[in-house]
Amino acid sequence: MAPRKIIIDTDPGQDDAVAILLALASPAEIEVLGITAVAGNVPLELTAKNARIVCELAGHTEIPVYAGCDRPLNRPLITAEHVHGKTGLDGPNLPDPQMQLTEGHAVDFIIDTLRAHEPGTVTLCPLGPLTNIATAFQKAPDVVDRVQEIVLMGGAYFEVGNITPTAEFNIHVDPEAADIVFKSGKQIVVMPLDVTHKALVTQSRNDAFRAIGSKVGIAVAEMTDFFERFDKEKYGSAGAPLHDPCVTAYLIRPELFKGRHVNVEIETQSELTLGMTVADWWGVTDRPPNAMFMGDLDADGFFALLKDRLAQL
Repeated sequence: MAPRKIIIDTDPGQDDAVAILLALASPAEIEVLGITAVAGNVPLELTAKNARIVCELAGHTEIPVYAGCDRPLNRPLITAEHVHGKTGLDGPNLPDPQMQLTEGHAVDFIIDTLRAHEPGTVTLCPLGPLTNIATAFQKAPDVVDRVQEIVLMGGAYFEVGNITPTAEFNIHVDPEAADIVFKSGKQIVVMPLDVTHKALVTQSRNDAFRAIGSKVGIAVAEMTDFFERFDKEKYGSAGAPLHDPCVTAYLIRPELFKGRHVNVEIETQSELTLGMTVADWWGVTDRPPNAMFMGDLDADGFFALLKDRLAQL
């Protein structure tokens, strides 16, 4: 089969970086058409910079990187330096990128790319707030039908929230954008906290990254060394969850994941539960299913895939 054409929409973030590296290390399965940066974990200037740092780390400077929306649709930007550090990629000492941003806005790139390819051949892979994707859908409604699938990291069901008691960060930052995307009618696959919190970088798994011995392997180990300090303290877990690589791993080996096709609504009104992904996991409403909401992961298979592919960069 031909590689799957994707656009990675991202706000790097250490785990975003690993997701990008996994995609770039898997050319037989994935063709990265471009990377679009959005404000989220850190402001846009840093996410656009970090995306280029990661491309250079991978040795893939041919990938176009576009800067996108610098704030949510209707709200002030919330960032997560308390998790990712002031640069968003704290941990390794990586040089500033020599790559330049590609001229133009990320939203226009998304629109133009979807129009330039055959309908149903480009998958959108959002790893951060959904502002760029929702803005593209609002600006050019015709492109919605051209999307093959949306595979995203965001939301939660049993795990509930990580930025508020009821909301996961990516959805909470721009709930109105998430609402637009989930109501778009497109096939959506969701990697919620319920799955990503099973993708824990334990000490032995991080040692395996470091043992690759390459610039990529060592940088990933140093990223997760930094990243895990927050989650170990917050959750008492054995390591940091690698949220965003679940998206690219699914594109390569979907059999690693299990979930349910359910209805997911986004709370946009309540101060108490703003950004909550209200997933009808038990089918108690008559609302039609609109998303494959993943609930389980083969963690050993996931990390074996990561180690194997990162060793190829």
